[in-house]
Amino acid sequence: MSATVLYTPDVLTLAMDLAAYPLTGDLPHVAEARSPTCGSQLRLGLDSGPDDRIVRVGISAQACAIGQAAAAIFAKGAQGQSAPELAQARGEIRSWLSGEGPMPGWPGFETLAAVPDYPGRHGAVLLAWDAAQEALSSLAE
Repeated sequence: MSATVLYTPDVLTLAMDLAAYPLTGDLPHVAEARSPTCGSQLRLGLDSGPDDRIVRVGISAQACAIGQAAAAIFAKGAQGQSAPELAQARGEIRSWLSGEGPMPGWPGFETLAAVPDYPGRHGAVLLAWDAAQEALSSLAE
């Protein structure tokens, strides 16, 4: 498959959209994730409200365009989500990437429709959800 199938104009636009979610020092829940397959890495900060639902997201990514686009998709849909909902979405994404489940219902995933055919990018897609699970692990305690 050609990289042009993977790196569509919509993917590249999403990657640029990530700039709208700067990682600031006042986000209390922070974690990092790194993809072992491509080396992409991401630092994510979250703030939650009194009901433990996400109210703000900040991301700093050193990732390929797919990782950045997936992080932007995460950031756009994370507000209002709880830690269990994020964990469920992460599981759905993993199943989809491995060919064992349908495309996740998370808004915007259709932009990444070609990614399951590129196993080297699977880890990059999961970065934001992996970091969020780590960052919010204290809420589950």
